[in-house]
Amino acid sequence: MSTLAATPAATAAFAVRHGGAGFYRPAWDGLHVAGIGMGTYLGDADTTTDERYTAAIRCYLQLGGNLIDSAINYRFQRSERTIGKALQAALAAGDVTRDEVVLCSKGGYLSFDGDWPDDPQGWVRETFLDTGLAQPDEIVNGYCMGPAYLTHEVAHSRANLQVECIDLYYLHNPEGQRAAIGDGLFRERLREAFATLEVAVTQGHIRAYGAATWNGLRARPAAPDYLELMTLIEAARDVAGDRHHFRAVQLPLNFQMLEAAGGDNQPGQTGAAPLLQVAAEHDVAVMASASLLQGKFASRLPERLRAKFEPGLTDAQRALQFVRSAPGITAALAGMSRVEHVEENLALRSVGPMPTESWRGVLRA
Repeated sequence: MSTLAATPAATAAFAVRHGGAGFYRPAWDGLHVAGIGMGTYLGDADTTTDERYTAAIRCYLQLGGNLIDSAINYRFQRSERTIGKALQAALAAGDVTRDEVVLCSKGGYLSFDGDWPDDPQGWVRETFLDTGLAQPDEIVNGYCMGPAYLTHEVAHSRANLQVECIDLYYLHNPEGQRAAIGDGLFRERLREAFATLEVAVTQGHIRAYGAATWNGLRARPAAPDYLELMTLIEAARDVAGDRHHFRAVQLPLNFQMLEAAGGDNQPGQTGAAPLLQVAAEHDVAVMASASLLQGKFASRLPERLRAKFEPGLTDAQRALQFVRSAPGITAALAGMSRVEHVEENLALRSVGPMPTESWRGVLRA
């Protein structure tokens, strides 16, 4: 196992070595990350997909990518394990050093181990309830953020990734619990979860934490699963004061899901504002998930959209160019399970982000 984590000096040097027209961005705590991050959500839980991801990750690192995103439940832990295998191979080959690569993972959802078990309910009972890792009332729709459970998940993800320290660890879609248990108990559980993650920081098991959401930060305030960014920040402050390590959020942004940039659903310093604006006000990094909406925008874009971009780009590159150019976005995440996907997406390393006014033109299209 590597005992290192990403560092400001190493990630900055990596960016200089690989160049690129504004491709690398300041992230949190002085780190620099590629503007296009590698997602590992999609694909079957099988050896063939493992092998494709292994090759794709090696290619991504060689072409100048240094931001890899996963979760323990992705492909029943196989995505994390594939990242660990590919990273160790890249380290051995001298493609990268550990301190140049920013690894992000998530915890919350109960995850099977490599495949679907014959008795899912029995497996959950034996693995989590009988062992005391989770209490029955802590599990809501296959999701848990209890302290003992999260501590176990951080340790398991570190082992899967074959690292001592994960650079950014997200609480994974916590808004589902708010919808089920109500705001008061949700805030209590959120504080307990963040206190657990602060302990993990002091132990050197993670460097920082955040929240990866799907609906929560995009929803309207009246929705049962709505999340205020300030609720997350305040929970971190409640448990650790101004020395807390809450650093980032993740939510969808693409041609169809525009709320992060255009929805005034978050309380800001001067009134209701989009998530991207409020995050910038509080120095919170924003990672855009679903940049290609699981491949929907990788082809067949309308001509009115294509005309808004530089000539010669593919539809997938146009979609990524739109997301990574949004003011306030740290990185656009895209699933890349094949080498050809990596090569196509990372070709944008030589293309600068869109000017803000051009990006706004696309937003209005």
